[in-house]
Amino acid sequence: MQDAKNISYWLAALYLPGIGPVKIYRWLAHFGNMKSIFTASLQEWQAVGLSAKEIHALQNPDWDAVHRDLAWSENTGCCLLTRECSDYPLLLRELNDAPLVLYVRGKVECLQKPQVAIVGTRNPTAGGRELAEQFAYYLSKSGLVVTSGLALGVDAASHEGALSAKGYTIAVMGTGHHHVYPASHTALYEKIISAGAVVSEFPPDTLAMAHHFPRRNRIISGLSLGVLVVEAALRSGSLITARFAAEQGREVFAIPGSIHNPLARGCHQLIQQGAKLIEKASDILEELGALRQALLPEVTEKTPVSMPVLDQKMSHLLQAVGYEATALDTIMIRSGLTAAEVSSMLLSLELRSYVQIVPGGYVRSAP
Repeated sequence: MQDAKNISYWLAALYLPGIGPVKIYRWLAHFGNMKSIFTASLQEWQAVGLSAKEIHALQNPDWDAVHRDLAWSENTGCCLLTRECSDYPLLLRELNDAPLVLYVRGKVECLQKPQVAIVGTRNPTAGGRELAEQFAYYLSKSGLVVTSGLALGVDAASHEGALSAKGYTIAVMGTGHHHVYPASHTALYEKIISAGAVVSEFPPDTLAMAHHFPRRNRIISGLSLGVLVVEAALRSGSLITARFAAEQGREVFAIPGSIHNPLARGCHQLIQQGAKLIEKASDILEELGALRQALLPEVTEKTPVSMPVLDQKMSHLLQAVGYEATALDTIMIRSGLTAAEVSSMLLSLELRSYVQIVPGGYVRSAP
């Protein structure tokens, strides 16, 4: 990390009211360094075209806020990063609106490792949650850092999958570190700090506000080589993240689902627009191509357990179960078997890992 005196000016820039990173970086290109932006003469400011309001803001930095953030960074495991820091993530550094300051807790070194983001709905189906966790597990085992947004649903499952693989995971917050959102994820937040990093562009005391979350999505995609969307409605934050990814030149991946599942429609739309259709973790690694060879070890996906051969009647019943939740009544109608037969045989299929019981019925396990 750079010295406290220098980073003070970056923090002061962060607190300039109504002035964002794009304008600050434009000024930086002119003045050469952050300190010079604040110490320039009135004539120099006017020559660059700064308004009277902007000049007033530069003449009156919020040094109290700066000192609070510097004090925060002195706590164990806390760090402030700017684009001048060697630990600032390389891919994120490329963005024209890259965060002026990153507030980081955890293992700073994992920010430099190759990442894939996994995002999706806050209310996934049981199958969607499981897919997020499984993909995160395999990608983590393959040497990728799994990045997501600490939200309910797919985000949480993705972090948990990477944690179960003993890999790195990064959470990008839409709040400051003093206000974990949702509060129910405080324990997950602490686990991620121990096994990865939690990142925010917002000062530690920043509360949850609706407009912060779309803004943080550009960081999720900006950190990553690509973004995998697991389940998403047509109007969702996950599609915002995918759009940012496409604009930033990142890969966009999407898992297809049932045409009857409204949470598959966002993924289907992405695929129609050119996102890569993904069925297994190795699809993502293959799409990364040469970059995978340069940055990642060879992948060894878990070998699926062989399933015993079914007799004709059991096989017939299995065909009546869909890959989306299938009600017991529907299975009976499709199979033509009695309730007693269906119940007994479904139990056998469940014990042998052919089907899973989920809210609304049964789903067929992926082959």
